[in-house]
Amino acid sequence: MNIVNTLTIRHLKQNKRRTLLTIFGVIISVSMMTAVITLIFSFADLMIRQTISDTGEWHIQYQDITKKQLAAIQGDDATKTVAITRDLGYAPLEGGQNSNKPYLFIKEYDKQGFTQFQIEISKGRLPHTDKEVVISESVATNGKVKYEIGDRLTLRVGDRFEQGGDHPLDQTETLRRKDGTLTETLQHSVIRDYTVVGFIKRPLSETAWAPAYTIISYVDDQIIGGDDRVDASVVLQQVNPFLFAHAEKLAEKNQINTVQFNNDLLHYYGLSSSGTSSSMMFSLSAIIMGIIIIGSVGLIYNAFAISVSERSRYLGMLASVGATKRQKRNSVFFEGIVIGLISIPIGILCGLAGIGITFSFMNTMIEGALWTNEKLRLIVTPLLLLITCLVSMLTIFVSAYLPAVKASRVSPIDAIRQTTDVKLTVKAVKTPEIIRKLFGIEAEIGLKNLKRNKRRHHVILFSLVTSIVLFLTISFFTAGLTQSLALSLEGINYDIEVSSRNGERLDDDQLMQSLVSLDGVTEYSVSHELVRTAWVDAASIADELQEKVKQDKSMLQDGKYPYEIKLYALNDSSLQAYARAAHADYEQLTDLDHPAAIVMDTIHYKDIDTGKYIQTKSIYANIGQPIELTSFFKASGEETKTNQVIIAALTDQAPMGMSPIGVGGLNMIVSERVMKRLADGEELANAPMYLHLKSTEPVKTQQEIEAMNETHLNVYNVYQFRIREEQQILLMNVFSYGFIVLISVISVANIFNTISTGLVLRKREFAMLKSVGVTPKGFAKMLNYESVFYGVKSLLYGLPVSFAVMVLIYKAFANKFSYGFTLPWMSILSVIVCVFVIVSSAVVYSGAKVKKENIIDALKQENI
Repeated sequence: MNIVNTLTIRHLKQNKRRTLLTIFGVIISVSMMTAVITLIFSFADLMIRQTISDTGEWHIQYQDITKKQLAAIQGDDATKTVAITRDLGYAPLEGGQNSNKPYLFIKEYDKQGFTQFQIEISKGRLPHTDKEVVISESVATNGKVKYEIGDRLTLRVGDRFEQGGDHPLDQTETLRRKDGTLTETLQHSVIRDYTVVGFIKRPLSETAWAPAYTIISYVDDQIIGGDDRVDASVVLQQVNPFLFAHAEKLAEKNQINTVQFNNDLLHYYGLSSSGTSSSMMFSLSAIIMGIIIIGSVGLIYNAFAISVSERSRYLGMLASVGATKRQKRNSVFFEGIVIGLISIPIGILCGLAGIGITFSFMNTMIEGALWTNEKLRLIVTPLLLLITCLVSMLTIFVSAYLPAVKASRVSPIDAIRQTTDVKLTVKAVKTPEIIRKLFGIEAEIGLKNLKRNKRRHHVILFSLVTSIVLFLTISFFTAGLTQSLALSLEGINYDIEVSSRNGERLDDDQLMQSLVSLDGVTEYSVSHELVRTAWVDAASIADELQEKVKQDKSMLQDGKYPYEIKLYALNDSSLQAYARAAHADYEQLTDLDHPAAIVMDTIHYKDIDTGKYIQTKSIYANIGQPIELTSFFKASGEETKTNQVIIAALTDQAPMGMSPIGVGGLNMIVSERVMKRLADGEELANAPMYLHLKSTEPVKTQQEIEAMNETHLNVYNVYQFRIREEQQILLMNVFSYGFIVLISVISVANIFNTISTGLVLRKREFAMLKSVGVTPKGFAKMLNYESVFYGVKSLLYGLPVSFAVMVLIYKAFANKFSYGFTLPWMSILSVIVCVFVIVSSAVVYSGAKVKKENIIDALKQENI
């Protein structure tokens, strides 16, 4: 080790406080990068495992292919594994007790398919030949037909066709009935013999309202004949952005008509077949990674730049005894290497430890709130560690290089005297006279202190601004993620929907009471649906419609646009709860002399042409405004007027079971009394009626309803879809709040460290002020003013920069999601309060330590 490096090590040891504070600042930065990148990788890993658990592991599915096409897919270089599946058809379930599920649905998998689609065996084993089957447990629990392992089945397997229909019905389509009698038949039937070899848990692909129970047999490429058709679900060797083009090219080359991508899974790899989705993900990734890297660079640079003057003085002393410019630069680089070797490994370990502890708390919450066995795992990849180390080392190099170059250009005497950092000209330290008049001489001295050493002042200010921007932009980003997820989901808020078929009524009091009194039912809502039309002024229609009207004026009649109105009448108890949520007056909603309704004026939908999810105003209206409804239009263009309905409240919340209507329509929620007032008896008798239930045991409740043998009832159990949506929302909230808390802790630590370090380095300056008569009260007043000045100025810079970055993030989301730009006012208010609290706390803490210093010792002290 040469003499300069030896002196550098000695200098670091002598200035232990500054060295430790610099190391701490770098550790904070490295920890932030490590924790943020690990959080993103780990969350993506959780969602990938959850999606695979729900829908199976596959990236591309080639549907309805021949044996020759299958061979081409298997031989493709990009293919890792191929799972062969086939929907064989339906067979009558002999002795079935559930009239809504009279069939067995036979599906076939090969050996790889059993693995990729995670078929869960509860008893026995999986089939090894096409003569063996495993049966869903729901055949016994719901259909009341019991089989044993070893039983032989002879099934007549065919396709379901509706009477007069020309295409087969699948598992997503309910039974076709009329007057309680099936109007569908099984066609193209063949006889197949099977042996039962096991039982499985009900597959997630078998919806609660599916017309058949699932049984699974075996298929492979040896069994498939030349004319047989199967589906091939492919897991790729590498998941990359080129997979979409490659799959389309392979399909075109082999004349495969249907290619489906597992977008639910690929999204969590950061990929999408949609150009708008890809553009959004790329833009967001670039913006967020840019914010994190800039914030990290700022943190490390602050750790070095806060003590530039002390380093410059030391380098000046080296120059005075013969050190060259190159030796001075190398001294600073060597100091950076030493700091990096100590702080980077510690920072990585602290980041991983912190995020690991966070995951342990998150997993406890997830286990209690989600119906899943998947847990957050700490994902550490070589790429993650490499990126963190490279960015940290590069930042340390830049942070050390700039002061080294500056110090090497300053003469030894100027460096020792520090005349380049401290400005003592009258103009440089001039302050407004009003400062002294309003706050006193101490405040003026405090402001002069900031002006005379602008470098240190700018470093602290930069640290504050960086923390503000980090917190606000990450808060806005996570809020945007949550909003986007909410727009992409259906918003299912019930477990079971019961409706009548074939014009039969559901409003039998005894039947209704039996349904809502079932064990497990916790909440219910009864609704009637009625369609009306209303002419709405062009100025009040949705923005999307206004654009169309500008292009085609013929869409208007007398300056008005025809809206489709869907009236929903809720039963009294449901309406009272909904009215409270929408801040409406229940008494007004039941006034027959002045009919009133709650109007959903904010809707969201998916644009079919662009693939964008859009949130928009369905109508621009005010509370108390009347809407005139018309029942129908005659061929002559005349209207049959019904009545005026007053808007009692405007809301974006839908009542249980109601789906918002699209653009050009309006949802209006009224009481049953008002519905009877607006419709005649015949029309009301034919109005669709729905019962929506929430249950603690939805599957059991469904079975109890089906056991009533009311064949005119349709029962849809959407519990698993609601749970899946709730899982996604909760996991997104966990990710969002975890991200925000992480950034908040790092920002607080950064601000506190930067300010306290800056004050500690000014001990000699404070001692000089005390030596000329500044009292403890005046000293405290001076520091308080400095903290206020830092807080105000950091907000003046930080808030506009944050708003600019928020706009960029919003525009990135707008590639796929369209919703109104809203500033996060609560986050902004929190930042304003926290900045002053944290700055004041750091100043008070450091000031208390400085007050204890002996004036003579502080003036004499060279090392800190």
